[in-house]
Amino acid sequence: MQSQFRKSLIASAIALAMFAVAGNASATDSVSQDVIEARQETQIWTTYALSPYLRANDIKVTVHGDTATLTGKVGEDANKDLAKQIALGVNGIKKVDNQIVVTADHEAPKASTDRSFGEFIDDASITTAVKSKLLWSKQAEGMSADVDTRRGKVTLRGTADSAAHKTAAGRLAGNTKGVLSVDNRIEIETAKTTQHKPAPSMSDTWITTKVKSSFMYSANVDGSAISVTTTKGVVDLSGKVNNGVERALAVELAENIRGVTAVNAKGLTTL
Repeated sequence: MQSQFRKSLIASAIALAMFAVAGNASATDSVSQDVIEARQETQIWTTYALSPYLRANDIKVTVHGDTATLTGKVGEDANKDLAKQIALGVNGIKKVDNQIVVTADHEAPKASTDRSFGEFIDDASITTAVKSKLLWSKQAEGMSADVDTRRGKVTLRGTADSAAHKTAAGRLAGNTKGVLSVDNRIEIETAKTTQHKPAPSMSDTWITTKVKSSFMYSANVDGSAISVTTTKGVVDLSGKVNNGVERALAVELAENIRGVTAVNAKGLTTL
């Protein structure tokens, strides 16, 4: 009798243990799924915040399982479809319940004095691009420049040893993607003579990379259509550009990179 009771007790204990394990596993799965869905919602919202077409719209995102539900208002059908495509691009999202309403007279909220997340990222990207271009530029040697960007408006501060170098810095900044205006406050230091050290030798690979990057940052040159190779400091450009102005600017940008001794643009033709 005692043996039978003991067996029943053990069986009950095992059953309870299995139920507890199953319950814990179910709870863990639930928490994991909640975390995944929260991450997906954040990824979609962040992409909306970065998009210049969607950031001004009040779009809400909820994710359940493999479905993202979108609500809010936009002014164009194209924006509604863009919101859907962005959501579908997130890993794990297979369906989108797009409840966004298109309203022709929809007005975006008035811009506040504080920059939005998307505007802050845009400005930081512009600042980095301008600083990089100045760092690579022959005409910026000996220049001490600080770059600040706010809603696409770039302010340059610092010192240059000539008016030509100051002008070149402003031109480089103004020709950067996303820049709306440039306030060039760089001061010219003529009272002292700057001792320029011999320019360091740049590798051909470094030059090629910087020329390509300069095209990529440029607002007026389609770098994707231009091939760049460098041999002993001589840059060869080939491909297609839209017109002679774009061709001339591409050559100027390449010539301005440190370490470039000459630019051969015979292979760069206009459409």
